[in-house]
Amino acid sequence: MEFLAEMEPSLRALWYIALPVSFIFLLQTIMTFIGSDSPSGINADFDGNLEGVDAPMQLFTLRNLINFLLGFSWTGITFYYSIPNYFLLIIIATLVGIGFVWIFFFIIKQIQKLAEDNSFKLEHALQKTGTVYLSIPAHKSAAGKISISVKGSQKELSAITSGDRIETGASIKVIGVEGGNLLIVEKI
Repeated sequence: MEFLAEMEPSLRALWYIALPVSFIFLLQTIMTFIGSDSPSGINADFDGNLEGVDAPMQLFTLRNLINFLLGFSWTGITFYYSIPNYFLLIIIATLVGIGFVWIFFFIIKQIQKLAEDNSFKLEHALQKTGTVYLSIPAHKSAAGKISISVKGSQKELSAITSGDRIETGASIKVIGVEGGNLLIVEKI
């Protein structure tokens, strides 16, 4: 580290920020790719109380601090001799650091768009058609079973009807949900 001793103090400070931050960034990247960055692992991020805010991620985290300092320090080092006004250099480096954090948010938002919600809710079966698996007694007297495809998955669900008895194998249409666990169907 002799090369740092010969530098101007402001440039040396930027190097003192850039070197450890780059190392931490490299470790974070490696941990992300090997799967050690999962929520069930060690969480070193600051957990700010942002109740009432609908945000998919926190602003003040260790990762965001590293991203900011990475952009800030390397921009400062890169343009140190190109921009003679130190105040202007710090402003530009700060803007680039903020840009790094924004790029990270943008990438995460795009990745989250790839997520698919495959949780099943009875409401997803509304207006779908299927077949009766076990006959359904008349006038909501008891429940039968229907076979229906919802979100590409075949389900066997309890169903009732407000009309006449529906025999096994008959085609039905789901017209409602009752009590959170029964489907109301009608014969097609």
